[in-house]
Amino acid sequence: MQAFDYHAPQSVPEALGLLRQYGDRARPMAGGTDILLFMEGGKIAPENLVDLSRIPDLTEINYDPAHGLRLGALATMRDIERSPVIRAHYPALTESTLELAGVQIRNMATIGGNTCNASPAADTIPALMALDAVAVISGADGERRVNYTALFQGPGKTVIGQDELLTAIELPPPAPHSGSHYIKLAIRKAMDIAIVGAGASVTLDGDTVTDCRITLGAVGPTVVRAYDAENLLRGNPLDETTLNHVAAAATAIANPISDQRASAGYRKKMVGVLTRQVLLKAADIARRS
Repeated sequence: MQAFDYHAPQSVPEALGLLRQYGDRARPMAGGTDILLFMEGGKIAPENLVDLSRIPDLTEINYDPAHGLRLGALATMRDIERSPVIRAHYPALTESTLELAGVQIRNMATIGGNTCNASPAADTIPALMALDAVAVISGADGERRVNYTALFQGPGKTVIGQDELLTAIELPPPAPHSGSHYIKLAIRKAMDIAIVGAGASVTLDGDTVTDCRITLGAVGPTVVRAYDAENLLRGNPLDETTLNHVAAAATAIANPISDQRASAGYRKKMVGVLTRQVLLKAADIARRS
């Protein structure tokens, strides 16, 4: 690993100042579970590492029934998975954090770091996108907000500028009679990267789906939202005929690769299977809400 200078700012303005001062020679660090491995492997070699872990405002987990959930970017996966409020109102997010690595990693890994890593196979991104999450990005000119559907540009790439920081993630309050879920297909049941991931949120009026969001991971260069599938589901009951049409529409947008985990063909077939499963589970949660 190349030598670097270590900085530990105490506030967001101080951290932003360091990023502006050092430009592309600096990288921010959240939990360190990814960036230190990238540095050790020579994938990146920043001359300045800006450790955000001493900024207390970035670890918040605050829920208000009227305004929803606000997560500091440095909230750990372990804190999120153990939050009863998140489990009650945003179950897809809880499920996605439980799918990520092991307890030791989840004690350090942060929700913001997982987002900024921008892996198309990330577990929390499909869940957050299904929950209509918004990224709060801080820079020299203040804050700007970007919906998760517009946040990602490719593997490892987001719209967050080099001199900006993801400081929080905001989720709207769940609608009445709504539910959400995340499901992951992997070779192993733990400590593995997704072959396919699927997130969903469903709002019901009786047996009719009035609103929904369907998201897919590991089937393209970014996590994607299945808009055509959603349009087929809205206004219809979640019956076998509707599920078949929705699963086919979700499969149609998948453009996966073949790698050591699975072939592109297998991934594409599993998109339909996981779409059905995640929607049925989200609808079941909605009925019980």
